[in-house]
Amino acid sequence: MSSERASSAAGGSPSGSGRTRSGGRDGQRSRECLPKPPGGLASRLRVTLLRSSRRLRAERAGRLSDAHASVLGAVVAHGPFTPGELAAREHVQPPSMTRTIKSLEAEGLVRRTEHPSDRRQVLVEATAAGREYVAETRRRRDQWLSRRLAALTVEERSILSQAEEILRRITTQ
Repeated sequence: MSSERASSAAGGSPSGSGRTRSGGRDGQRSRECLPKPPGGLASRLRVTLLRSSRRLRAERAGRLSDAHASVLGAVVAHGPFTPGELAAREHVQPPSMTRTIKSLEAEGLVRRTEHPSDRRQVLVEATAAGREYVAETRRRRDQWLSRRLAALTVEERSILSQAEEILRRITTQ
């Protein structure tokens, strides 16, 4: 019998999973039982990765939506782009991307510049404020995760490091 099943059989946690979830942004509020997702490893990983991603996305420098933050992050990391390239990259229709760009422009996070070889097009590039927004969001997310990792044992951090390598391989196949 696995140690998890043995713990459950011995009454280790009310849900039988031995896992808890902490509420709130600071993770210090009361803890409630988090039921183990049904299904095999693939289902459990999917649920855990989605929850982790959602929690990390909540750590941001301002009030941009996930879609707007994604566009800004792409422009900062890989830009500049034409609006059409951004729409294709983000899997949205060009009119939707036009609205997103206008909103980011209004916030002072991106600007349109002339395309160097095609006067009919423009390029969207990040402003200093846009680059700072992305940098601050990354700092907040790293800090949030670092605080959680610090609470783990050396062995648990080692296991997570190995899991990160495996997950990176899976996502790049």
